[in-house]
Amino acid sequence: MSFELSHRAMAMLRAVDAHRAQMSCSCEPDLFIDGFACCDQMTAHALAHSGYIKPADVSVATGRVPAELTEAGRAAIAVTAAA
Repeated sequence: MSFELSHRAMAMLRAVDAHRAQMSCSCEPDLFIDGFACCDQMTAHALAHSGYIKPADVSVATGRVPAELTEAGRAAIAVTAAA
């Protein structure tokens, strides 16, 4: 599944890339940036379900873990940096 990356989604990806983000370990993972809940959890869910971000530690069953970019997330940032 894929969706169009808005400016907000790209900002969220950049926060993940800067190691400023955590995500909850759940079927609908919430995103936290600088310790605060992201204002657009629907986009956070879409980024996770579309394979742009993932939890850095998949062994944790509950709670928050650092978020990290997937290969697709790194590619999205690279494309916009080159533009």
